[in-house]
Amino acid sequence: MARNLRAKISDNDTLVVCDNNSRTSSQFLKDMTSSTGGKDLKLEVAQDPREVAEKSSTLLTALPEPSHVKGVFESILSSPLPTLEGSSYDSRLFIDASTIDPTTSRSIASSVHSSGAGHFVDAPMSGGAVGASKATLTFMLGCDSDEAFERARATLSLIGARVLQMGPQGAGLAAKLANNYILAISNIAVCEAMNLGLKNGLDPKKLGELINSSSGRCWASEVNNPVEGVSEGSPAGRGYEGGFGVGLMRKDLRLALEAAKGMEEGELKLILGDLAQRVYETVEQAESGKDFSVVYKWLSEGNRLS
Repeated sequence: MARNLRAKISDNDTLVVCDNNSRTSSQFLKDMTSSTGGKDLKLEVAQDPREVAEKSSTLLTALPEPSHVKGVFESILSSPLPTLEGSSYDSRLFIDASTIDPTTSRSIASSVHSSGAGHFVDAPMSGGAVGASKATLTFMLGCDSDEAFERARATLSLIGARVLQMGPQGAGLAAKLANNYILAISNIAVCEAMNLGLKNGLDPKKLGELINSSSGRCWASEVNNPVEGVSEGSPAGRGYEGGFGVGLMRKDLRLALEAAKGMEEGELKLILGDLAQRVYETVEQAESGKDFSVVYKWLSEGNRLS
């Protein structure tokens, strides 16, 4: 995403990046500088999130867990931010693309707004590593300000294909959890179906072609098919490295289940959710760090839930 941002924002704008792993940021800076023959890219590496906030009018965060997001914003809001200089905006915009629970996000938004630091938008994304690389992500936004939405849309359109306004603060995350609940379930179904077909002697490419031109078609079958050679560029073709980690899928499913249990009108029962959660917990123990489509490998090796 950072690469696409730097390529598409104005040459007069500076992109400030920060990663918990300083080696990642340093390597990104080195790669970008090398790819342009040493040209001044207006690209800086910050030491911490607070430095990014001090230097930026628009901030985009993407972190794994609610606790991480809370920690970053506690750092940013630890004291009043300096006045923006040389910016066409009179306030900062905080766009959080993390997938966390809506309650935590609304609390962070309240802290940002009450401190006067700027506007906050929850903007979780869908599309995976492939979408991030190709700038075809979908962003789901929740915010209480039309101005904040328009500013966020202008930025996110540089790195995504669709930017959807889902409703007030927290609505983007509610939509993302619903979407990823489907993803979690459909991925297991695709893995089981591909395993069923191959164990019955079917050619994986032919089976994939059939599914993707029939009623079984879905993102997990078409873009992220779990069998090597069916979906070009999918993690299955590189040993399930990269992509969307099985641990992250487990986390998103957990958040969806927790949201269902915490409904104000009473618990909403998600029939398949608990069983799917057991699958991801078990697979993560065996294939930690791999793309969540590695469920297929786990199944094809004859594993079952105990």
